[in-house]
Amino acid sequence: MCCLLVNSMLSAQELRTQNLVIVTLDGVRWQELFQGADSMILFNKEYVTDQWATERFWDLSSEIRREKLMPFFWKVIGTQGQLYGNRNYNNLVNCSNPHWFSYPGYSELLVGFVDRRIKSNDPVENPNSTVLEFIHKQPGFERKVAAFGTWEVISAIVRESSSGIPVNAGKGIAEGNITEREALLNELQEVMPNPHGARFDAFTFYYAFEYIKRERPRVVFISLDETDQHSHGGRYDQYLHAAYQTDRMIGRLWHWLQSQDQYCDQTTLLITTDHGRGRGPKNSWKSHGRLSFGSGQTWFAVLGPDTPSSGEIRTEAQYFQKQIAKTAASFLGLDYQNEESVGEEVKGMIFRQEMESTKIAGRR
Repeated sequence: MCCLLVNSMLSAQELRTQNLVIVTLDGVRWQELFQGADSMILFNKEYVTDQWATERFWDLSSEIRREKLMPFFWKVIGTQGQLYGNRNYNNLVNCSNPHWFSYPGYSELLVGFVDRRIKSNDPVENPNSTVLEFIHKQPGFERKVAAFGTWEVISAIVRESSSGIPVNAGKGIAEGNITEREALLNELQEVMPNPHGARFDAFTFYYAFEYIKRERPRVVFISLDETDQHSHGGRYDQYLHAAYQTDRMIGRLWHWLQSQDQYCDQTTLLITTDHGRGRGPKNSWKSHGRLSFGSGQTWFAVLGPDTPSSGEIRTEAQYFQKQIAKTAASFLGLDYQNEESVGEEVKGMIFRQEMESTKIAGRR
């Protein structure tokens, strides 16, 4: 019996992650994440009129520029977690879908495979269940999964009507037994419309933040959008500012999670994007899609108790957006499957600690 116990325990693999937060930053290029503000665009007065951008990023090395743009990413994730997708080292992350815009991108990363039927941004219900829905059906996760999005179509992508997962997206408001802060958010959202989209990312973030405080979910998906809105509008300064503010919000959430018994050292944070943006001369950075070369290039960032603190991954490798779904479930000890085969787990993100045989054998 003792030998059987030792062998059984040796095969067990311990994961500390009990909770998962997935955040997406719409259309943020790998170039800005890994190199900071693009000097070829930064001093073009057609795209930059805000002195905040030029004064913050001028005449700096790329490593300093990127840290000034996204300090939480580089001071915390860059030292305690991992970042994938710096193509300067041939560390490649790509969309598998051929469209390189939002609905196909969000579906790919949440479903785990490419469905050729998804080829528009129309707000129709996703024909495929997502990893969020899969997790929601597992014991211990019922009514413990939620989603928030600035873009109203997130509700259709996550299949709010059929999945049973609560979604607050677009101009959605907090409902139910809400707090005073959520009631204030409802009022402010009504009187502070975003002229560039459904609402400001700050509303999406703080709706999610307050919900986490109130309901204590185990899995939350937060999709932010202002970076993409300002890029399409040709405002590179505002694109940078949106990325900077998003970094601050994610940092605030992470530090709060680490102050809570339920979440501290038991939560993994996964961050990515739905697509990249064009690269090259003039205004290609504003667009994305099949005609914008480079907009299928994306990135991953991860931070949590089961992820080695490797920082910026500089090894030559190829990863795909469709790998996020299975990887997300794997952090929770779940083997995600769907009707079609899904992308493989990103093995390097998760360190599974084998039980030590000497300690087990020594027990009496």
